[in-house]
Order: sequence, then C-alpha cells, then structure tokens
Amino acid sequence: MPPLQSHSVTDKGHYRDNNEDCFLSKPEEGLWAVADGMGGHEAGEVASAIVRRTLDEASSRGRTLENAIVTSHKAVLKAASKGEGVSGMGSTVVALNSDDNDYQVSWVGDSRAYLWTEERDGGRLEQLTVDHSYVQMLLASGAIGADEVDHHPDKNIITQCIGSLDTPQIKVDTVRGQWQKQQWIILCSDGLTDEVDNASIAQILCQARNPREASQALLKQALDNGGHDNITIQVIESPLFSRSLLYKLRDWLPRITGHDWIDFSLYSLALCSAALIGYWTLR
Repeated sequence: MPPLQSHSVTDKGHYRDNNEDCFLSKPEEGLWAVADGMGGHEAGEVASAIVRRTLDEASSRGRTLENAIVTSHKAVLKAASKGEGVSGMGSTVVALNSDDNDYQVSWVGDSRAYLWTEERDGGRLEQLTVDHSYVQMLLASGAIGADEVDHHPDKNIITQCIGSLDTPQIKVDTVRGQWQKQQWIILCSDGLTDEVDNASIAQILCQARNPREASQALLKQALDNGGHDNITIQVIESPLFSRSLLYKLRDWLPRITGHDWIDFSLYSLALCSAALIGYWTLR
C-alpha cells in the first residue's frame, strides 16, 4: 500500500521566542507524532526532540507504539540526569500508527488526536484522545460541567507527562480503529486547541480540500485567534480516501466564493466564454 497522504506544520506563535514543539512524520512507515515540550528555553525543545528521536528509533526496531513512548520517558529522565537539557523538563506526545486499514493512536498529556469524517451534511469531528489533565479529572468526577472546561483557570495543568520526576511509570493511553473512506486524523498540540474550539476546527476541515490546506488553515486560525503558544498540526488521510472528478478539480481550482459548485460553474462559464471568443475571432 502506498504511503498515506499527510501534511505537517509547526509555528512558535506570536508570543514565544522559541518553538518547544516538534513532530515526526514517516508516511512510508505509517508513523506520525506531535510532541509538546515543557520546561522553558533549552529544556522543552530538548525533551520533545528526545521523544521524537526515541519514537523514530523504536519504530525502526519494530517496537509497539506504547513501548516506544515508555522508552521515550526513560530517555528524557536519563538525558536530564546527564545534564542534557535541565532536570524537570518534560513533553506531551500524541502518536499515530497506521497499518493497512487499521490505525492506533497513543498519547500522554494533553496533545490531542481527532477523527474527521466527511459526510453529506459537511462532516463529523470526534475527539479520539482524553486529556491527561486536572480539568479532565474534575469533569470526569462531576465537579465541573463541560461548559466550564475551556475557561477553567487550571485548564493547562496536566496530570502526567513524559519526563516527569513525579511519575516513574507513565500510563500510555491508546485507542484503535479501522479507517473508513473520506477520513482524516488530526494530531495537534494544545497551541491549536487553546485557540480554536472544536466547532471551529470542524468548520475549517469541512472547507479544506486536502491535508495541506487543512493544516495550513488550522494554523492560520490559531495564529489569528492569538497564537499565544507554539502550534503544531498534522493531518493524515485515510488509505481508503477516494476523490471524484469534482473532488480532483477542487484541488487545482482557485477559490472564488468558497462554494464548490458555484466556483465550478463560474470557471465553466469562463471557459465557455473564452472558447466562444476564440471561435468568433478565428472565423
């Protein structure tokens, strides 16, 4: 099976001097990951880079995704003890492994994975991951409601991360599924989800024509909404994704109105007009 179509973008945002996020993209091996480093300059970016390197090496050796993430936790702790980076540095991670028509998403922390399914009425967005965060614990216990999560003062406190000195053994959560037609999986750091709510993410994905356009549009929206943190986004396309003639035309037709059929009609009218002008000119 050929490598899946995907696109990855990252940006330091408007307020950070450096980018502590990083990503791993290996379509030929069916592996993608987003790591969001923590610990400040010369620490967070070191931790996230170690996570990326460890996942890359572990996948090449045939290790499971969960095992690779656990190994990255030990690697960050070991690096800090040897003076690489600083003690207490850490990182979140969300990773996708795709094998034929099956996929697996594993994560630690509050970086997220979403499943987008195109439908006749536009599409459906499903959050695959559950944040390892204090606010998520409050929500699960019933202490707060869903409407309080996005604006809770402690929403950025996470309950576990890679490299945490308080967590000798991390718990890697995993979801598995089977690809369907017209689906994308989106991996992202909280630089996206802190700035763009799920309804807006869904609207952007509904209008995007391919993974490149989707990731770039999401990044632009996060920056337009403030860009207070580093932002990293990956969009990976289902191996079963099929494109009709109109869908293929969408990829090269510039947008005018943002509505496919209207744009297609306008360009068809323009082509017919050009053909008629050419015909009458050559008569």
